[in-house]
Amino acid sequence: MRLHLIFIAFLFFIGGHPGKSQEVYSLRKALRTARVNNPVLKAEQFNIRIAQADIVTAHLRPNFELTNESLQLMNPSHFEDNTRWYSGYNRETFWQLSKPLQVAGLRKHKIETARRNVRLAEKEYSENERNLFLDVAGKWLEVWAAQKQMDILLYAKNNIDSLLQIDQRRFHSQVITQTDLYRTELLARQYELQHRTALQEIDNRQKELRFLLGGTGEVVVDTSDQFLLDIPETLDSLIRQSLQYRSDIEAAKSMIEVSESEMKLQKSLSYPQPELGLVWNPQGTLPFFGISFTVDLPVFDRNQGEIQKSAILRDQAEYYLYAVQKQIETEISVAFSSYQYHQENIEEYQALLQQSQMILDNVRRTYLMGGTTMIDFLEAQRSWLEIQQQYYEAMEQYRISYIELLYASGLINQLAL
Repeated sequence: MRLHLIFIAFLFFIGGHPGKSQEVYSLRKALRTARVNNPVLKAEQFNIRIAQADIVTAHLRPNFELTNESLQLMNPSHFEDNTRWYSGYNRETFWQLSKPLQVAGLRKHKIETARRNVRLAEKEYSENERNLFLDVAGKWLEVWAAQKQMDILLYAKNNIDSLLQIDQRRFHSQVITQTDLYRTELLARQYELQHRTALQEIDNRQKELRFLLGGTGEVVVDTSDQFLLDIPETLDSLIRQSLQYRSDIEAAKSMIEVSESEMKLQKSLSYPQPELGLVWNPQGTLPFFGISFTVDLPVFDRNQGEIQKSAILRDQAEYYLYAVQKQIETEISVAFSSYQYHQENIEEYQALLQQSQMILDNVRRTYLMGGTTMIDFLEAQRSWLEIQQQYYEAMEQYRISYIELLYASGLINQLAL
């Protein structure tokens, strides 16, 4: 009865003192979280708002301009008879209210250029998202691989720890030699060190992933997550899809549109921009009223340099689009080949895993029955651990190649939907 009460009190104590909050992240959940909370991506969002502010500016019309000139006679000998300096007869005042006129579609081209710059900012933001998703997926896989390595080390460590307890009893019973006991102890300490190293590795990778996710709590990845998407089975299908949907392709196309609008805008600026106004000009006591018209004469400056630069920028944008298309074809070809290679490796390692597990179980059973030596068992244990580690390294490479294929094809953004 007393032990029962102690157990209940222990459970109450544990329940009343929760540990540090943990959240388990699948890859999809990690990407969604990074899309919302990543601090660098949040800063990039301001570029869209900055571009949207340019649309407001482009819609604004030029302000009115108010000009005043006041001329005062300075020599009293020239004053009108029987007047003082402050008399209106001795002063001339000039007032002009004018407004610049936007001609040759200048305002329309400003608005069009601003809107296309917003679309460009949105496409560039999508490209930043795609790059962030690659970083998040890569770091998520590092945590996944570190946890898998710790799991197999823990499994091997538990096996050796249980064997060490058995060998200690067998040594005291003089069934095995002290050398055999030392070999077991040496391997147990080796696994203990490797296990501690694996724990530190997990902690480091989790902190890096937590930064990318913009979180503060402890991050744990879902090691059972498969995160598989349906991808085209042929290389040509992948390339066609990528050339249509990848964000850097869309950004390059938007850059061409912006450069074309900029060219039209610079051509509009090459036309003289007239200024029309009203004049009120009292001279002495005689009021004069009229209109004013000002226009610059495009004898020397016809905005030739900016027009030429905008044409060069358009050619540059078109060539950049061509370069991106070629880059995509190369990236997908490499990623697809790597993905197929690592997929075949996984299938081969699965057979090795079964074989190594069977050998370890048989040797362990035979050793405990006295039918084989300690060296045989330790060799089987090392071989099993080596195969396990190689398998998960191959699995990590396979998943990395899969993520890189999703990144190269532009499909990685679908994981965050």
